[in-house]
Amino acid sequence: MSMREKENFLILSYEEMKRDTRSTVEKICQFLGKKLEPEELDSVLKNSSFQAMKENKMSNFSLLRGSHLTENASLLRKGISGDWKNYFTVAQAEAFDKAFQEKLGDLPPELFPWK
Repeated sequence: MSMREKENFLILSYEEMKRDTRSTVEKICQFLGKKLEPEELDSVLKNSSFQAMKENKMSNFSLLRGSHLTENASLLRKGISGDWKNYFTVAQAEAFDKAFQEKLGDLPPELFPWK
């Protein structure tokens, strides 16, 4: 996080990408100094959707099964934000909130859109 003010450092959140994927891709392009034609942008949006990546063997890690991952391992789960709430106990969520405040509480809240 100490790098966040540098001009060659871009911070994005999953929530931001989910909320407005097109604007996020445009932001990445601007950061990289790359102009995409409308059809190129459409292709990026189509091929970078969660569903497309989950089905693509080059991005879903299925090619690693057996050598680096257990047979039923899945690194891409549901593609939704906030799903952690279905897995954390109240005590775990409280412990996370406490650690977050201690370590990152002084950072600008806009860096953490899930709050």
